[in-house]
Amino acid sequence: MDVDLRDLELLDATAEAGSLTAAAERLYVSQPALSQRLTRLEARLGLPLFDRKGRRLVPTAAGRRMLVAARQVLGELASASRDLKEIRDGRDRRVRFTAQCSTTFPWLPPVLRAFREREPGIDVRLETVPDDAPVPALLADLVDVALVTKPDLQMDRVSLTRLFDDEMMAVVPAGHPWAGRAHLTARDFDGVDLVLYDGYDQNRIPSLPLPIPPGSRPGRITTMPVVTELVVEMVAGGQGVSVLPNWVAAPYVASHGLALVRIGAQPMTRTWFCATRTGPRPPHLEAFVEELTARLTAPRCGLPGEAGA
Repeated sequence: MDVDLRDLELLDATAEAGSLTAAAERLYVSQPALSQRLTRLEARLGLPLFDRKGRRLVPTAAGRRMLVAARQVLGELASASRDLKEIRDGRDRRVRFTAQCSTTFPWLPPVLRAFREREPGIDVRLETVPDDAPVPALLADLVDVALVTKPDLQMDRVSLTRLFDDEMMAVVPAGHPWAGRAHLTARDFDGVDLVLYDGYDQNRIPSLPLPIPPGSRPGRITTMPVVTELVVEMVAGGQGVSVLPNWVAAPYVASHGLALVRIGAQPMTRTWFCATRTGPRPPHLEAFVEELTARLTAPRCGLPGEAGA
């Protein structure tokens, strides 16, 4: 694809500003020059990237897709620039942390409080990583510590500390026929409409196996961004059933009129790990790992994996 950094900056600025004139001001170039650059970019790609609606330029479907890529690249370059400045100035003392496939972090503030008491001068950054794949991000030195559960082909290249197991539960409205069942079987999921995080989109490459018993044949699968509230609202509104970790779904049971049902006679569990790069860790990273491990393996402290947590 014949696209350079200036093209990505053009896309981002135009989408943000809504006009080429305002985008040109942001980029310190003339409006005619920017217009010509956009025309050339669209010609190379063979698709229009913006539609005019009234006085505003609005990204087309192709423009929205390119905009996602542009903002990822520009954001990563900005992050790299900050990191290089810290390294150059001898201030490379931060913890870049990411957690896989969860939007619920009730345990994180105590970890941060304890860590900052030990290391008050260290900056902790919560990072998002492409495709919710922290292991490649660790190996690429984009993050320093990751909370992981999903398998990855490169797991053997990072250091893993086992933390806890959590149970995957079917999430249904309180009046659903499954509510009150002791457990569900594979046949129960046949023809059922599922509402899941978009990591389970079976058109993605790679895609995750569906979080239901082997041999199940569900009906429609609706995938949503990794925002638990969206999934919960869909289930509460009767648009399907979901499968979520117990500790993620439990806080919504009372407020949204939901029920959690065990999948299988034996609990369907996942194991969570603290992952870092192999080899010696700087003292501030070691301190963060110690606090994270202590919090997520300690009993009776509202951990993920404990009922009602």
